Amino acid sequence: MPTTKTRHAVTETPEVSEALRAAARKWPEDHDKPARLLRHLIEEGFKSIEPESADRRNGRLDALRRISGSYTGLYEPGYLEDLRAEWPA
Repeated sequence: MPTTKTRHAVTETPEVSEALRAAARKWPEDHDKPARLLRHLIEEGFKSIEPESADRRNGRLDALRRISGSYTGLYEPGYLEDLRAEWPA
């Protein structure tokens, strides 16, 4: 079927075969449609890793919020300009 979407080739390794068999048990209505089973597996995989990614991102943002402003006043006004003035042109 023609499409403008990117296609991906997947070699059916023993692990992929095992995953397809498990997917066919979970989604019996698609047992004879490997492409659809692969999409189910990809969607489930995404759902399982996305919260982990969001947790890491939120953890980094929380850390930034905690330290934000911690170094205010550490350097005197004009410090950076003075430091740059010492560099050779």
